[in-house]
Amino acid sequence: MTAAAAVTAVLAAAAAPRGAVAGVVTDAGRDIAAGGLADLAGTPMTTATAFDIASVSKVAATTTAMLRLVSGGELGFDDPVDRFVPGAACVPGTTVRHLLQHRAGLWEWQPLYLDREHDSDPCAAMDAIPLRYGLDEGRHYSDLGFLLLGRVIAAVTGLPLDAAVRELVTGPLGLTRTGYGPFAGPVASSAVGDTAERRMVATGEPYPILTARRDFAWREGEITGVANDGNCFHAFGGVSGHAGLFSTAEDLLTLGSALAAPERHPELWHPDAVADLFHDGPDAGQALGWRSDTVVVSGRPTRMLWHPGFTGCALGVIPGAGTAAVLLSNRLFAPEPAPTEALWRMALPALLDDNEGTRTP
Repeated sequence: MTAAAAVTAVLAAAAAPRGAVAGVVTDAGRDIAAGGLADLAGTPMTTATAFDIASVSKVAATTTAMLRLVSGGELGFDDPVDRFVPGAACVPGTTVRHLLQHRAGLWEWQPLYLDREHDSDPCAAMDAIPLRYGLDEGRHYSDLGFLLLGRVIAAVTGLPLDAAVRELVTGPLGLTRTGYGPFAGPVASSAVGDTAERRMVATGEPYPILTARRDFAWREGEITGVANDGNCFHAFGGVSGHAGLFSTAEDLLTLGSALAAPERHPELWHPDAVADLFHDGPDAGQALGWRSDTVVVSGRPTRMLWHPGFTGCALGVIPGAGTAAVLLSNRLFAPEPAPTEALWRMALPALLDDNEGTRTP
């Protein structure tokens, strides 16, 4: 089976996206395929199409930049957050590790762009939000936690986050089609307007909204080449630690294979730092930044590190094997979009099972 079979499986789903790109890389080579449409105008999807990868930014940019800094001795996973970002909404003793494990007690999400009191300073708006949970009380997946990690990276490097990601991640790996928006084509559209966040604000589901403000100049048109995520686009100018990165299947497979075979890149990461990063913490299925799962590779249960993105994208790596898989889609155009994880699990059997002999070197 091949990447083409993965694309076919995803596009045949009951709640299929308009288009998709899927790919896999192993020591035998890589295989990438595309199908469907990239936008409402009917532009054909190609293997060179870039996507807003949404929360995959958390691992492809933020977590990987953290790994570079830890490998270089510029910070440690157990360093306190307030050493780098004084005044953040964390209790004393909160570490970088807590944020990467989603155990710092921060709210999962709040629309920072609705905060009138700190209208021109989204970081101040973040810092004014009280904790929702106690430190180490449990795993509560938090966009705000990764926004804070982006601020830590900027503080350690002395660079804006986008420049730091170029210096630490995309530049060294030669990822020429990976970066924050506005992003030039060919690029897939991600949605029509701020529909999802507008609904979240109006309903208070799945998270109660702390600010009283509800009026906002929501986007109404097709979103192309700029971040889909509201906090990233409206509050942070398209560059943030939790979302906003654009990339292609080719670039993400290059990144994934480098993480899956760290011994081949001693100039980038220290093996002890990689081992720590990929190790599950107190919560099953949660490593540092990455989620973990058991998948079947050629009939054998195998541990995979992966992460989904709201727009319909996912990246997975198999530590120690040099194997990575990617799915990119514009799922939000479906009338009733399937969850990204459901699409990912449709694609994985074709990407991971018995691909030898089908890939191009």
